[in-house]
Amino acid sequence: MKPKVNNDYYNHLGQNWYDADDDPIAVLRAEQRAKNPWVEQIINKNFKTKNLRIADIGCGGGFLTNYLSLRYSHVFGLDASESSLAVAQSKDSTSNVEYVVGDAYNLPYQTASMDVVCAMDFLEHVERPHDVIAECSRVLKPDGLFFFHTFNRNFASWLIVIKFMEWFVPNTPKNLHVLHLFIKPSELKAMMLLNNLKTKEIVGIGPRFNFGFLKSILARKVKPGFSFNVGGPPLLGYMGFSKKQR
Repeated sequence: MKPKVNNDYYNHLGQNWYDADDDPIAVLRAEQRAKNPWVEQIINKNFKTKNLRIADIGCGGGFLTNYLSLRYSHVFGLDASESSLAVAQSKDSTSNVEYVVGDAYNLPYQTASMDVVCAMDFLEHVERPHDVIAECSRVLKPDGLFFFHTFNRNFASWLIVIKFMEWFVPNTPKNLHVLHLFIKPSELKAMMLLNNLKTKEIVGIGPRFNFGFLKSILARKVKPGFSFNVGGPPLLGYMGFSKKQR
C-alpha cells in the first residue's frame, strides 16, 4: 500500500508560514527567495507588458503570489487550504490578489484566460498531476507560460529530500513528501506535451553549501544565510517553464 502524502500539514501552519525556523516550511521559504526572481525574469523576457493575468495554483501562504502582485496587474491565488489562504491574504501588501479556495482538478477560471500559470511545489502533492497540468493548459492563452517546481524520483531524492529533511528539521511531519509522487523530468515533459505545452527550460535547484548552511545544519534550524542556487542538473528539486502552443 503506497503511503498518502500529508497535505493536512499545511492546514495547521498559521503564522509559521512566515515565522518558523524549525519547520520544513522555513526551507521552502528560503528556496522561494531564489525561485521568485527566476520566474519574474522569464516572464519579463516573454512579455513586454506588466498587464498580465497570472494564476498561482497551490499558492499556500502566498510566497510567490504576493511577490508577483507587486510586479503585475492581475494575480490570482488558489489553494485547497483555507487557513493558508488567510495567511497569504494577510501578507498581501497590495490587497489586489484574488485568493480563492479551489480544486486544482477543476480550476474556476475561464478557458484561455491566463497569461501565466504557476504550479510550484505542488505537482508532487497530487495523485493525478497530469489532470492538474491539463487544467493549467486549459486556462492558459496561446503562447502563455506554465511554471513548475517539483522533485525528481530517484534514490538521491528519497535520501536527501525525504530522509535528510526529517533529520534536519525535527518538526518535519511523516509523509510530508512521498517518493512515488515525485516526477522524473522526462515524465513531466511528456505530460505537458500531451496538453499542448512545450518545455522550454528545466533547471536544478539546491542549497548553497556556505556558512549559513553549516550553521543551519549544526543548529537543526533554518538560520540566516541559508539559501539556494538555481542552475545545474535536475537531480533533486527542479523547476522550469513551458509554453502553450497555438
